[in-house]
Amino acid sequence: MKHSSKKLSQLITQLCISRGIDNIIISPGSRNAPLTIGFSENKNFTCFSIVDERCAAFFALGMAQQHNKPTVLVCSSGSALLNYYPAISEAFYSDIPLVVMSADRPPNLIDIGDGQTIKQENVFENHILESCNCIEGDDYINFNQIIISSALNSAITRSGPVHINVPFSEPLYDTSDSLSIKLISDVKANRNDTFTEDLSSFSKKWNNSKKKLILIGVHYSEKLEEPFLDFLAKDESVLILTETTSNLHHKNIINSIDQLITPFDNFDIEKFQPEILLTYGGMVISKKIKALLRKNKPKEHWHIDSKKALDTYFCLSHHFKTNPTVFFKQFLPLTVNLNSNYQSFFINKRNDRRRKHRAYIDQIVFSDLYVFSKLINSLPTNVNLQLSNSSTIRYAQLFNFKADIAVFCNRGTSGIDGSTSTAIGAAVASEKETVFITGDLSFLYDSNALWNNYIPFNFKIIVINNGGGGIFRILPGEKNTPNFDRFIETKHDLSAEYLCKMFDIKYFVATTKRELEDSLPLFFGIQNKPHLLEVFTPSSLNDQVLLDYFEYLK
Repeated sequence: MKHSSKKLSQLITQLCISRGIDNIIISPGSRNAPLTIGFSENKNFTCFSIVDERCAAFFALGMAQQHNKPTVLVCSSGSALLNYYPAISEAFYSDIPLVVMSADRPPNLIDIGDGQTIKQENVFENHILESCNCIEGDDYINFNQIIISSALNSAITRSGPVHINVPFSEPLYDTSDSLSIKLISDVKANRNDTFTEDLSSFSKKWNNSKKKLILIGVHYSEKLEEPFLDFLAKDESVLILTETTSNLHHKNIINSIDQLITPFDNFDIEKFQPEILLTYGGMVISKKIKALLRKNKPKEHWHIDSKKALDTYFCLSHHFKTNPTVFFKQFLPLTVNLNSNYQSFFINKRNDRRRKHRAYIDQIVFSDLYVFSKLINSLPTNVNLQLSNSSTIRYAQLFNFKADIAVFCNRGTSGIDGSTSTAIGAAVASEKETVFITGDLSFLYDSNALWNNYIPFNFKIIVINNGGGGIFRILPGEKNTPNFDRFIETKHDLSAEYLCKMFDIKYFVATTKRELEDSLPLFFGIQNKPHLLEVFTPSSLNDQVLLDYFEYLK
């Protein structure tokens, strides 16, 4: 086994091994050669080579999302590092562990006009859990071990991105047959799930409230234990709202929030306003529920999260600093079920909305909404479903998913950049059949995601191409703004067909109901190479079909 002769490289690889970190995403460069040699020559690591750093970072994000343990990114010095920033911000807000390792020039070569140099230290300081700035030289080995260990531990225990900046002087490619460093006493990462808060005053409020709303955002790493969910869902005074990305299923849960609340009249709104709002999970997608709860605030808003509590509804009253399973294990024995019609009233509303939903879908023209209904009903069992942002995730919110389908989306910052790369990284990590549904702008924006050698044969992409940013016709606002088509909707006539030829992806196309119906069995049936189905929908109809949908639900 070869090692880089650089002691900093040896130190980093040994510290990663000690923490079981094994997936390394490397982008090409010279300054990072000591790290590349250290990782790629060591059998403890699985290394992936991805040229485009932005794609590489989202690919790593997808892997870490699936494994819930850090994935390492390695890049050269200069602007290469800055291309990681979109994925780092997503990891920061989505609590996904990433370890960014950037090679750097020695300090004396910064800001003197030398090539490929920028000020790399602390460059992500607003969106990073910890920045670790190493110092080259034998005298600093112990110092470097302490700060690198701290950063790795933060990524693991606090679940988020960290940055380790590593200066290397030339020569960069020298190797050694043996290690020349020895770790000092190393403090490993230690998760602490201890929760000792006195919950008696909160249980008293809970037991005196007949309108309790539980709202769950993005949720997939630590699923709430079924007995707890079942206990809550059987309490008549508790209404549970989830989203597609909550990945929780129960007959007494309402999982299409906008479908339920968009047609509310004043009586429904007054009936809905909770006394206690209990939230956990990541970002909430529905803008309508945010607006409704901000205007009709609960008396109490409690949030459960081991790290942070965002005051999304401008009425946060308490933060329980633990995970949901630990919290409910201690809290639920203190509670009693109450007689109330709070849950049943809105479950009946939900059932009525679902009947109208099915009736409307049966009669609509070929459009985005129709396509989503066909796609979701055609998904194979036990797949991972990755969704891009903008209209894709919003349409998905209107449908029921089988319980064995796990749904993922980059909702930390809700950007369209990197969705395809994330999906591919997740597919590589999970090894399950992965289906990725995306809009045309998001897909084209991240087309370099296809430029790698790791796309699994059981990876399927569905591009819903409505010729631009269809989301902007759905969102409130004046559509007669000058140059709306050109600068906001960004209309185009591009297709994914030639990208598929370039990257050896089997291409399918559908432009009508019949073509879509005929394509789906073939598209989902074959596993001998990655497939892409491009569905062209009429941009001039999509927004009106959706507006009429919500009107029909009333």
